[in-house]
Amino acid sequence: MIVFINDRPIRLVGPKTTTQLTGARPTRPSESNSLSDNSFADFDQIVDARLEVLKVDALHGHLLVLNATPATVDRLLSLLQKANPSRLLSITLGCLNKNDCEEAIKKPFKIIKAAGGVVLKDSKQLLMFRRGVWDLPKGKLDDGESSRQGAAREVEEETGVAVDVGDRICTTWHTYTLNGSRILKRTKWYRMSVVDDSHMAPQEDEDIEKLAWLDWRETQLALTNSFSSIRYVIEQLQELTVRK
Repeated sequence: MIVFINDRPIRLVGPKTTTQLTGARPTRPSESNSLSDNSFADFDQIVDARLEVLKVDALHGHLLVLNATPATVDRLLSLLQKANPSRLLSITLGCLNKNDCEEAIKKPFKIIKAAGGVVLKDSKQLLMFRRGVWDLPKGKLDDGESSRQGAAREVEEETGVAVDVGDRICTTWHTYTLNGSRILKRTKWYRMSVVDDSHMAPQEDEDIEKLAWLDWRETQLALTNSFSSIRYVIEQLQELTVRK
C-alpha cells in the first residue's frame, strides 16, 4: 500500500519486503557504521520502532521505520501534521503486521473511492492542466458503479474522449481536507485506449484549462509540475509497458 500525505509517499510493506530492503541488518542502529552500508543505501534515516520513539526530527529525506505497529502509525500521522514537508521525501514503514498498519492509517479518515485512467494514443498519453498543475482525469465513483465504469465515465466527462478500459495500472491513496473533514481517497487507475476523441474538450466547470497529447519525454517534463501520486501512476505504467 502507498499513501500520499502532504504529497509525500508513505509505503507500507510487510516483514518479507522489509528483509529484502535491509538485507543482513545489524541488531541495533548504532552498530551500523554509516547509512552508506549496502543494506541501507536507499535511506537517509532509519528508525527501529522497538528501540526508539519516532520523533519529528526524523522526518527528512528518505526514512525507513522498522518494526512498525499501529501505534507507530498513529504517532506518525500526528507528527506529519507538525513536520516541514519540504524536508521529507518518502517514508517506508516496515510493518510487523501489514494489514494492521493499513487499517491504522485508514482509521482517522473518511474514505472516498475514485477511479481514473491514462489514455493512450499513438505512443502518447492524455494529460490535462487544472488549477496550475498537470493532472490525469479521475473522479469519485457513483453509487453502485464499478471502478472500471467510473473510470471510463470520468475520463469522458472531463475530456470528452470516449475510451476502452484496459488493464489496471495501480491503486493510489492520497489525503486532503474538505470542509473540516480528513479525507483519504482511494483511486484505481487503468490503462485506456481511444474509441472516439472527435469531441475532445476540457471540462471547464471542473477548472480544466487545457488537454494535451504528450509523448514520454514531454510527459516527464510536464510532470515536474504535478503531484507525486500522478508521477507514481505514470511510473507504474512505464514499468508495465517495459514488462510487456
